[in-house]
Amino acid sequence: MTPSRRGLTLGLLVCVTAVAFEGMAVVTAMPAAAADLGDQELYAWAFSAVMIPQLFAIAAAGRVADRTGPVRPLLVGLGLFAVGVVVAALAPTMLILLVGRFIQGLGGGAVNLCLMVVTARAFDPAERARIMTWYSACWMMPSFVGPGIAAWVTEHLSWHWVFWLILPFVGLGLAFMASGLRQLPPRTDADAPGDPVPLHAAAAVAIGLALLQAAGQRLEWLSLVWLVVGLALLVLNWRRLMPRGYSPAAPGLSAVVMVRLLTSGTFFGVQSFLPLMLTTRGTPLLRAGLVITLASVGWMLGSWLQARPWLRLSRDQIIVAGAVSVASGAALVAVAAWVPASDLLLTTVGFATCGLGMGLQSASTNLATMQLSSEAELGRNTGSLQVGETAGNALFVGIAGTVFAALNPIAATQVTFGTQMTLLAAVALLAIAASKRIGFVENHSLTV
Repeated sequence: MTPSRRGLTLGLLVCVTAVAFEGMAVVTAMPAAAADLGDQELYAWAFSAVMIPQLFAIAAAGRVADRTGPVRPLLVGLGLFAVGVVVAALAPTMLILLVGRFIQGLGGGAVNLCLMVVTARAFDPAERARIMTWYSACWMMPSFVGPGIAAWVTEHLSWHWVFWLILPFVGLGLAFMASGLRQLPPRTDADAPGDPVPLHAAAAVAIGLALLQAAGQRLEWLSLVWLVVGLALLVLNWRRLMPRGYSPAAPGLSAVVMVRLLTSGTFFGVQSFLPLMLTTRGTPLLRAGLVITLASVGWMLGSWLQARPWLRLSRDQIIVAGAVSVASGAALVAVAAWVPASDLLLTTVGFATCGLGMGLQSASTNLATMQLSSEAELGRNTGSLQVGETAGNALFVGIAGTVFAALNPIAATQVTFGTQMTLLAAVALLAIAASKRIGFVENHSLTV
């Protein structure tokens, strides 16, 4: 491997680490941030404020990547992500924190999309499965130490410092991969697909998701207006962001996108409220962070398994196994949510099982999308996959937030969190059905 290729690989891994640390550490620190800043009714927005702009950024970055290559949108994304981190770190109010999170979402969406496009163009199919394992390792390394570090920093310094810890990773990643990015062959408009994703459709879907969450957070008559308008924006524009021939019930790429949407929505919906559920029951923040960490161990294990040549399964069968694992784990967490006296072990095992499923399906849906896409539409279809993931995250975190806003003032905590987790487990069952519609996708790891 040449020095520039090594630098590119290392830089990609460091960038993944930066985004992963931001996600895992902030989940742990958010209960303390909400307690400090107030406006706890906006708690779910701290996550949706990242996910919703990500959707637009993914579509925009995919369009630019198909026309000029992934380097330019990657650099813009890294810059926006860093600015958002600084704004959040300095936030004196929950509203300013949400602004910072919004900017992080714009940058993070572009970065996530471009990392996948760079991977597809810089590595051959057999290498990609190994790269996905390394990416998962970089997601999981912050997960092992991130929640614990975030909890310690929050308790001994301030939650603000959790954000400051992210910035060095951004600079290091850019420095390492600069030489390798310069050697990627440029693309021209002649290489681009004839019908790129319309950016107004991406903006409309993002606004629709925001309106749906706004409707759920304020349960009043005006919320019905936001609900109707939000649903209309989604229905009218969703298909334009998807691969050619998309239908929610179709096989192939359509089914791959639906699995990613439903499993990711389940996992991150559970993850967003699990620390709050545990700390509400008196579990120390460090121990709640450990539950998140062990789920990350499961994710890493799943990602490692999907790349093993002795795992004699086709790529689509691995995706089915991942969906089943996510659904099974979410069901265990739901049982624990309904029974406050249940041992913490039940919650831990359940969420770790969810993580195992995410490791299997996340890497495998990325690889399936690369294999089922032409070179000209790689950016668009990768964007569609990530738009599905982001929309699923925003939608189901928003639904979980609606349940919390509606039940928390009037119901026992086990009813509030039990209802949340049961609904999310039901969503994962739909993912199993979608995974069985994908059809055969070759597993190139078997040829290594």
